Amino acid sequence: MNFIDPDLLRTFLAFAEGGSLAHAAAAVNRSPSAVTAQMQRLEALIGEPLLAPAGRGRTLTPIGEELVDHARRILDAHRDAWLSLRGARADGRISLGSTQDFADTTLPDLLRRFARTHPRVRLDLRIGRSKELTTAFDQGQVDILLTMRQAPAADEVLMLKEEMIWLCADKGLATIDAEVPLAVLDPPCGFRAAAILALEAAGRPFRIAATSPSLSGLRAAVMSGIAVTTRTARFRGPGIERAPTHLDLPPLPAAEFSLRLRAHADKAVTDLAALLADDLPSSAIRTQA
Repeated sequence: MNFIDPDLLRTFLAFAEGGSLAHAAAAVNRSPSAVTAQMQRLEALIGEPLLAPAGRGRTLTPIGEELVDHARRILDAHRDAWLSLRGARADGRISLGSTQDFADTTLPDLLRRFARTHPRVRLDLRIGRSKELTTAFDQGQVDILLTMRQAPAADEVLMLKEEMIWLCADKGLATIDAEVPLAVLDPPCGFRAAAILALEAAGRPFRIAATSPSLSGLRAAVMSGIAVTTRTARFRGPGIERAPTHLDLPPLPAAEFSLRLRAHADKAVTDLAALLADDLPSSAIRTQA
């Protein structure tokens, strides 16, 4: 029996979830040639081709598709064992600051996994807006920070890019006129700035139709059909979908998020940061045009 290096499986999953060797290389922080070499090593261990040519890229073979579920289970078991051994005696308190985007989507499952392996650790969760959370982190009140990225930082352990999209009510806009009605958070807000810059660059007239200090208020405005907004696919849900193409809204830049870790953090804090850094890239919610 050939034992498979978890590092090879991690790269394989990065390809399976990202759909390209280039995406996998970025996800595992390796060069495309190194990723190709890893895939060749994995195929040699399995004894079957896992990738097949598809146009200019590659796709999974039937054996590759079958390996995906096995790889996830192996890596989950590997991670849980590592965390359990480190966390059995860990105690103390961790302050985690995150935007609502992740609190509503990815964090619950990851925190559940962490709680199983670190049962004595207390979690203090701060869910809010990037500016306020970043200020708290800079003042030493937050151990781990997951927010929209402002600039590169020395304490950054992960930078995550996700597609920024236009969103509106699934029933469409309540009224249609020459100006694009826009719902935005109060400034400062990276999504607000990106939406306005994109509309101005495209020469599209627009008006601020609704503002809110919170995502719940923004969601209510969009669901009512008052306006469109810009977020990632994490904002989609009952009543909110990607804006239809007939609105002819301009393209948007990628949204960048960062995971930052307080200097000289204790073992339990670094364990949680490692779990988040490992799993967040594969949790990106993808959209269809």
